[in-house]
Amino acid sequence: MPLRINEIFYSIQGESLYTGLSCVFVRLTGCNLRCAYCDTRYAYDEGADMTVSEILKQVESYPAAALVEITGGEPLLQAETPNLVKKLLDQNRTVLMETNGSLDISRVDNRCIRIMDVKCPSSRMHARNDPDNLRRIGPHDQIKFIMETRSDYDYALNILKRLPPDFPRSSVLFSPAFGSLSPSLLAEWILQDGLGVRLHLQLHKLIWPNTERGV
Repeated sequence: MPLRINEIFYSIQGESLYTGLSCVFVRLTGCNLRCAYCDTRYAYDEGADMTVSEILKQVESYPAAALVEITGGEPLLQAETPNLVKKLLDQNRTVLMETNGSLDISRVDNRCIRIMDVKCPSSRMHARNDPDNLRRIGPHDQIKFIMETRSDYDYALNILKRLPPDFPRSSVLFSPAFGSLSPSLLAEWILQDGLGVRLHLQLHKLIWPNTERGV
């Protein structure tokens, strides 16, 4: 069964604990959410069908393919995504999957590092968060909150209380929406509350501020 692929590209990882490393990105087409600040609207519909074998071959063509991220759109919308993840893991690659948290993340191999983007109120999609994913998350996974307002920050604080006790706070990423919330203001809130979470900036947007695709 093929997957609908929006783009496959080689760039610098910019949105996880792997920030700064060379990474191959496999962006899948389609998303079940419409976040107000979405920066990948082109992935809603654009794409072409590729088999898992064709995807693996293209991933292998890049000079440093030890780190691969499956992203979207929303990868878990496609039935073949778990198989793609497993095949990449079986090749001894480190595999990240960025997901919007609205679908069951346990569908993918536990060896995959799942980066769950918990939606805050300013996204207008926070009602679509699957609360059961907070207990499915593993200690090697990561959780990201994109924030535009103080209300988003307060919402994230309430979610933090519901995380498993063994989930490391250093794997919780508080990210200001690019151009909407001052990083210094978010840093001030984090320091005042002594949260132990990680302030997270989108590195690729700092490197390539005027480039939308392929970064």
